[in-house]
Amino acid sequence: MTEKFTFSKHAKERMNSRGISDTMIGNAINNPDKIIVDAECKRIYHKLLIEDQSEVLLRVFVNTCKKPALVITAYKTSKIDKYEY
Repeated sequence: MTEKFTFSKHAKERMNSRGISDTMIGNAINNPDKIIVDAECKRIYHKLLIEDQSEVLLRVFVNTCKKPALVITAYKTSKIDKYEY
């Protein structure tokens, strides 16, 4: 099942500045490698990506109590081990 979601203004700004597309976010939410339950309404979706022949971890923070779910922010990191991936 494909989860429906929207983006906060903050998320769109951060995605634009960090080179993260809507498609990347959708892929992370609908086909995550891992989901972390951070709080009652907050989930962090992890998706491993290959960029410039290196692995990076995409982390997408989502408020799941909102309907549709609200993407709060997202970023990519090369420090994959830090996040128990």
